[in-house]
Amino acid sequence: IAGMSQLAESEVFLAFCTYATIVILKMLLMAPLTAYFRITKKVFSNPEDTWLAANAEEKKKMLCTDEDVERVRRCHLNDLENIVPFLMIGLLYSITGPDLSTALLHFRVFVDSRIFHTVAYLMVGMATTFSMAYRVLTSVLYL
Repeated sequence: IAGMSQLAESEVFLAFCTYATIVILKMLLMAPLTAYFRITKKVFSNPEDTWLAANAEEKKKMLCTDEDVERVRRCHLNDLENIVPFLMIGLLYSITGPDLSTALLHFRVFVDSRIFHTVAYLMVGMATTFSMAYRVLTSVLYL
């Protein structure tokens, strides 16, 4: 128990807890984001998710893949592949007594990379597409 109280008072451990919580929350937000894209695009992977369809033909059309949904889903899977190991190794690293500034560098670089990955992976492609769509519409829009 003495070791646990020392750990709880450790600045490195407290920093790890902060950054671990940030990436866990980021990872948790990917599930509702995936659901949002599935619902707005009406694209589902399970037949039971198509219950709002008016008929069997519409249900069949909903059981497909969509690039935007798959992009968000892959980003979420990538989080799982990277954040879970970070949590385990980061905890072990924290209890080895590293220098606070070095630990902060590790934690911040990891968290920043996860956030940058998500923004780049999801938003840069969409922003580029919207930029091109804007150009097309402002160039050829006929009202």
